[in-house]
Amino acid sequence: MTVPVKRRVINRDKLEADILAEAVRVFAECGYEGASVAAIAENAGLSKQNLMYYFPTKQALYERVLDSVLDDWLERMDKLADRERDPRDVLRSYIQAKMRFSREQPLASRVYALEVIGGAQLYGQQIRERVVPLLRKDIDVFEGWIREGRIAPVNATHLLFAIWHMTQAYADFSAQMNLVLNREQLSSDDFDDGETLIANMVLSAVAIPPA
Repeated sequence: MTVPVKRRVINRDKLEADILAEAVRVFAECGYEGASVAAIAENAGLSKQNLMYYFPTKQALYERVLDSVLDDWLERMDKLADRERDPRDVLRSYIQAKMRFSREQPLASRVYALEVIGGAQLYGQQIRERVVPLLRKDIDVFEGWIREGRIAPVNATHLLFAIWHMTQAYADFSAQMNLVLNREQLSSDDFDDGETLIANMVLSAVAIPPA
């Protein structure tokens, strides 16, 4: 009995992953209002009825996509709240992780950006409940570093806002960057150069000389 049950669990997990992969693509391209459950189901090789067995509504599917984005971002944010580490290492690691997400998950980043740009009408409460407490925890760490003289006095909230916007731009506004650079997509060197520049700017802002 154990083997068939385990196989069903694996198959369900794979099917849900396939659905979410197509949902991310459609929501990123069309936004919530323009996205069609039927189109997502067709792209995933399912009937609409079959997809809705796993996700009963379009909003449930949309929120699951955003949950995945937020889970990843919050895991990275949580690593900031380590007062014992060297601020230089913490900030560089965080910027590196955020740039990696923009490079590896650009569509997921765009779905989140579209939700926020639209006023976070469907996902605002989750952002308040999950992002705000962790943001305050990270700010406490920054303020502790300031009191200890390990970094210059800065507005930690706006410093984090700046890091978010600079790193996420490489996913959310990559089309504009590609137009300016006259190429189809950003290269590995573009991400590496962007990461280095952002890290050096942030470290300079907190008066930590870049390595």
